[in-house]
Amino acid sequence: MDSVTRRRFLLASGVVGAGALAAGGSTIALSSLFETPEGRVLGGRPLVVVTLYGGNDGLNTVIPYTDKAYHAARPDLAYTETLTLGSGLGLNPKMLGFKKLWDAGKLAIVRGAGYPKPNRSHFSSMDIWQTGSPDSPVDTGWLGRWLDATKGGPLDAISFEPVLPPLLAGSTVAGGSVPLKGFTSTSLVTGLAGPGGPSLRDRVSASYTDLLAVRKLAVSVDTDEPGEDAEHEQGPLAAQLDMTARCIEAGAQARVYSVSLGGFDTHAVEKAASERLLGEVDAAVSAFAARVPGAVVLVYSEFGRRVRGNGSDGTDHGTAGPAFVIGGNGGFFGQQPSLTDLDRGDLKATTDFRDIYGSLLSSVLNTDPGKVLNGWQGRVPGLF
Repeated sequence: MDSVTRRRFLLASGVVGAGALAAGGSTIALSSLFETPEGRVLGGRPLVVVTLYGGNDGLNTVIPYTDKAYHAARPDLAYTETLTLGSGLGLNPKMLGFKKLWDAGKLAIVRGAGYPKPNRSHFSSMDIWQTGSPDSPVDTGWLGRWLDATKGGPLDAISFEPVLPPLLAGSTVAGGSVPLKGFTSTSLVTGLAGPGGPSLRDRVSASYTDLLAVRKLAVSVDTDEPGEDAEHEQGPLAAQLDMTARCIEAGAQARVYSVSLGGFDTHAVEKAASERLLGEVDAAVSAFAARVPGAVVLVYSEFGRRVRGNGSDGTDHGTAGPAFVIGGNGGFFGQQPSLTDLDRGDLKATTDFRDIYGSLLSSVLNTDPGKVLNGWQGRVPGLF
């Protein structure tokens, strides 16, 4: 899903009203992230939610390379060589950083994540994932309702995306939106340091001059188009996660950060596009995890792809797929979906995504999931 389509989705979702989203929700200045009393004790670990827009192909991400049905369904798309994980599964060859996390016991792969009666529309499925309500439409996001339940404010949940995502919109308050496009290295330094800022903030802000020039932050954050000297610039996800890391290091009060990457709607010539995108996700997320080992990271997409290739060297909209969690217990969670027992050619979900949210709410955000997920109390056993 490109940035224009993503914007239309956000507006069409109706969360907190089109007017609020069109205005960027609770747009705040970078300097506002640090307007907290000195010595404030933060409760719990930060949660970083990484949204992959477009429907990432889970079968070519966590690959069942020993399954004959996989190769039969995808003769031109199937991988024979993977980064072996065990249980007949392997990571995409471009995900070397995730493999290191796996080997260190720091990467959880939640298999078959989805919901009952799956919807194959980008807009509807992403709305379901972001609102956390597969049974009936609601106009608040699951983390927005967390803000409501904990009486939080815009500074407690921050998005570095072009438009405030619905998942941060509550009924009484929305998360803060800090779009990266247009920031200069000077404004970043000023925002983090401020007059009389503490020494930690001063040290963090000083590094921005060298690391976050205008070109690095402008490249593709809003347009998804590479700029001049793109090979020397950060991609959009790396830029967002770099900002997230620096805010955490400098003591921003936010408990939740939302970042995203689009382009996963791979109907044609999938392998090249998917490998480029997964390589970008791998490099950005694994670097962040190494830099901020205390954070918890969730990586998800609105749905997976169909089991069978579509004849255009691509795949069409599917249903369930893997989700990744970093910062809890490593290993496989949930049952691997069958490639022969299908739902109209699609995988059957084996893990309700609300169980993932329930685990994050209870173990990371210290909140009763039932207050946020309309009474849902499911968990992924052993994830934390």
